[in-house]
Amino acid sequence: MNVVPLQTVRLPDWLAGVLGLDGLLGTVVGSLIGAALVATVMLTMTAIAGPWAKRKITAAFTDRVAVSRIGPYGLFIIVADSLRLISKELIVPENADRPAYDIAPIVVVFSALIGFSVLPMGNLGGVSIQLADPEAGLALVFAFASIATIGLVMGGYASANKYSLLGGLRSVAQAIAYEIPLLVIAISLVLFTGSLQLSEFIAYQQQPFIDLGVFAIPSWFAFVNPFAFLLFLVANLAEIGRNPFDTPEAPNEIVAGYQTEYSSVYFVLFYLGEFLHIFLGAGIITVLFLGGGAGPLLPGFVWFLIKLWAIFLFTQWMRSAMPRVRIDQLIGIGWKGLLVLSFANLLLTAVVVGVFNVGV
Repeated sequence: MNVVPLQTVRLPDWLAGVLGLDGLLGTVVGSLIGAALVATVMLTMTAIAGPWAKRKITAAFTDRVAVSRIGPYGLFIIVADSLRLISKELIVPENADRPAYDIAPIVVVFSALIGFSVLPMGNLGGVSIQLADPEAGLALVFAFASIATIGLVMGGYASANKYSLLGGLRSVAQAIAYEIPLLVIAISLVLFTGSLQLSEFIAYQQQPFIDLGVFAIPSWFAFVNPFAFLLFLVANLAEIGRNPFDTPEAPNEIVAGYQTEYSSVYFVLFYLGEFLHIFLGAGIITVLFLGGGAGPLLPGFVWFLIKLWAIFLFTQWMRSAMPRVRIDQLIGIGWKGLLVLSFANLLLTAVVVGVFNVGV
């Protein structure tokens, strides 16, 4: 079946039209303003998630109160923590390798933000909240996300600290062990869509999967291939460094891993990058398995954000409920478990697509 992508005006084109610009100038200005708007939304969500939501969710799981004294529901802790951390002295190790030490936190944040540039984040008022829709969008979003590993290695090596170096090396080993299963699982979905273009994934999932008369279950890949969905959720936990796979910064083993020697604004950037990558991973899951911005009544962009927060809640649930695995166990789970299961999923998906003639 040929799937026609939804035809809407993308955010940069709409902004260029509103400003009365066309041609190359309109494309550049519209793209820059659109990127700034998307980045502002994601950074705002990260500011809420890190200092406040993370504490509140963890407290709910552990029967505590968490922040409650600074502002209504403790919300002003966001401002208080930001000022507290930024105002601290920036202490740089004497033997640090600069400028690698300075660039590392920026690389981590940049890799997460640029990943959102190709994600279709639903519609809002007839405008598609997507900055670009390249034909190789699936490959690009994984490539952008993986750049963060370079930043972690740079920070670990440049800190001139053995604990930091161990954290950086662990992050590389973990990325290699779990990014391959993530890609193999994503390739199994390409067998359905016949394209790497992310808008094609959204368009395919608009079709009804099971028609029950009163309502229809959509062809979200979480319903079409729940096995792949579960594998992807587990592998994503390792990719974003959440329990039980947070060994690169395991506090009871290597102090704080790659970020041991970072303070002040540099620590804030690492912390920011960590939560941006959680939302980027949630965005990839939402686009690949949960229909993107699909949902009733509310605008698509609102549904997209709701799904991001739902996946964020899942990651914090794992953080509170799952004990950390050892580094040897982590590598074993990746290479001996998820990699084998991801290839098994790819093979079974190929058989189903071929035998039952589903997909494009």
